[in-house]
Amino acid sequence: MSLHAHLASNVMTPFRFSWFDRFCLWYPPAWLILFNRHWQHYRPDPGGWNGLEYALFLIPGGFYIALLIRWMRLGFRSPSATKVAPDPEYQKAFRDEVLAPIVTRYFRAELHHLDCLPEHPPAIVALNHAGMCFPWDFVCLGFLLGQEKDWFVQPVAHPLFFDHPWLKWWLPQGWAQVLGGVRAERGSFERAISAGRNSAGISTHDNETAQKNIVLYAPESWRGLAKGWRHRYQLETFDPSFVRLSVRDRVPILPIVCLGNENLHPWTINSTWLARRLKMPLLPVSPFLLLFILFPSLGVWAVRSRLRYYLQPLQSPWKDIEQTRSQAYQYAEKLRSQMQTELLGLHHQH
Repeated sequence: MSLHAHLASNVMTPFRFSWFDRFCLWYPPAWLILFNRHWQHYRPDPGGWNGLEYALFLIPGGFYIALLIRWMRLGFRSPSATKVAPDPEYQKAFRDEVLAPIVTRYFRAELHHLDCLPEHPPAIVALNHAGMCFPWDFVCLGFLLGQEKDWFVQPVAHPLFFDHPWLKWWLPQGWAQVLGGVRAERGSFERAISAGRNSAGISTHDNETAQKNIVLYAPESWRGLAKGWRHRYQLETFDPSFVRLSVRDRVPILPIVCLGNENLHPWTINSTWLARRLKMPLLPVSPFLLLFILFPSLGVWAVRSRLRYYLQPLQSPWKDIEQTRSQAYQYAEKLRSQMQTELLGLHHQH
């Protein structure tokens, strides 16, 4: 059910910050509480976290006790999977009611060179990805684009954000999908791009909204996150799949260079051994590791930074190349080189 239909049937008021919610905003281990409370305001979730369990989040090691209590309450089972669809209305509510203070005051995110924004979507936004933490560089950019143009932004995310057992406990079931998340798999990526051209690709919102789709993509994939602190200003090889899809569907590419996302989780290395053991694509190890062990709810938190997004000229690859693997790779490498030069220039400038 869409947020609009849910509101119509329940006459529910918009989410408003209580004193406890304001405390959650101030206290980093409680951000996870805020995310879940907002969801439960619009979408009743009896199997989700509750008051006692929320209180346990706030003390060292309390999350593990809360996890045990909830597991017992659910009949010694994991949270049940639910089939959901993207909901632009809930994305807007979450953006305006929860993300706004985090993005503008904590991460101080800002867009530069707004004249490069396309007049009309769809478009593929290509962003350099870093931080080795919850993808706040993606989230903040999605917020800014949605605020600036009222677009429905769909970030392409690793299947981890949809399937990993820890995420099933941390966040409400279907949270990533409802907010527009697209699995980083070829079929899902292609459908998300096509949806911007053809409203038949999305059944939960009307044609006008479908035409406002923006796909947010990290050409470095998880290699961008896994490069760690030492190589934080070095862009990894771009996957050329987004170039091929751009040429095939004639969807323009908007390159954006982010400065500041490298500081979201500083002094970090990737422990490939631990990552394999936990079946994760990467496992960040840093001086903050002890805090994460004591407060697992910090998994959706990051160090305060200033995220600056520098829009680059809009690209139309189909005007220059054909839809071949070799030409797409060469074009992607050329774009990577241009974004690398811009990133290093911005780094030295600031």
